[in-house]
Amino acid sequence: MIRAFDAVSLPLLRWLDPEDAHRLAIQGLKLLPPAKPRPDDSKLAVRAFGLNFPNPVGIAAGFDKNAEAPDALLRLGFGFVEVGTVTPRPQSGNPRPRLFRLERDEAVINRMGFNNEGAEAVLRRLAARAQYGGVVGVNVGANKDSDDRVADYVKLIETFAPLASYFTVNVSSPNTPGLRNLQQAAALDDLLARVIDARERVRAAAGDTPVLLKIAPDLSLAELDDVVHIARSRRVDGMIVANTTLSRSPTLRERNRINEQGGLSGRPLFRLSTRMVAETYVRAEGAFPLIGVGGIDSGGAALTKIRAGATLVQLYSALVYKGLGLVENIKADLASTLLRTGRESLAEIVGADAPMITAEEWPI
Repeated sequence: MIRAFDAVSLPLLRWLDPEDAHRLAIQGLKLLPPAKPRPDDSKLAVRAFGLNFPNPVGIAAGFDKNAEAPDALLRLGFGFVEVGTVTPRPQSGNPRPRLFRLERDEAVINRMGFNNEGAEAVLRRLAARAQYGGVVGVNVGANKDSDDRVADYVKLIETFAPLASYFTVNVSSPNTPGLRNLQQAAALDDLLARVIDARERVRAAAGDTPVLLKIAPDLSLAELDDVVHIARSRRVDGMIVANTTLSRSPTLRERNRINEQGGLSGRPLFRLSTRMVAETYVRAEGAFPLIGVGGIDSGGAALTKIRAGATLVQLYSALVYKGLGLVENIKADLASTLLRTGRESLAEIVGADAPMITAEEWPI
């Protein structure tokens, strides 16, 4: 069914404006008939952050911003879904056009600006589907015009704790002015202290909700030192590495698009984000698991990210070019790798190549 859906939908969606195509894809997912997903190979199961994942392949925040189709995505084979980014109040985001395909590079540039329907609408949808289970994380951010951005994160933790499988604290989007400043040491320490405090205040009523930190791939290694040190000292449950990049590789082929402002994702981000996964892994020293994101478009790419230090992986941009069938292809490749090498789980190879990757020349 998925292959047939891809065969029909991909050519159609590529003819449309990227944002219109995305909206149509969400509507199409909402119309899919309910069906049980094909059971995953038991060797692909992952336990991380105190949660059980049937497989390590998740869909990154930004696809289902308003929690309209998490169950459809789980039925299509994702091991987990991350909705958002959600802000306390509804937000229209930046002016259109704000989403651009780089076809020959299999990449995307976006400057969406946390457009979403706000916490109340997302909370209502998550409450309505709570009985269905599955791992559904909530990516939280601050309103662009907020007087106290840290207070926005605190409010969202308190609001969604009863329903979120985990939280992602997004301080790394390049499309909200000044947001990345929250990655600086003093600001980040204050933010995480208040977020963790909020999580602890609601723990008795809401349970133990893991808190993850999502970082940019554009941090210097000195900045990464600070970020990981603070994340460890504040006892976050994990990190997501990494968000989109502001850098533009000279190897990009779609030269007419490289001056578009916003974050670049997709295949050109793969080497940089994988290097950042490895650098984060060696600094974390096993204190918490990592989710690797950026340029994953095949089973081999997912395996490389895992060997760099990722316990779980997420994708999004590759779906624009490869379709939803990519999810099953990645899982099949990972399962066959385990079978071929005689390993019982992916945990046996997490970070296996991290020392080697961190010794390589810096990716351009």
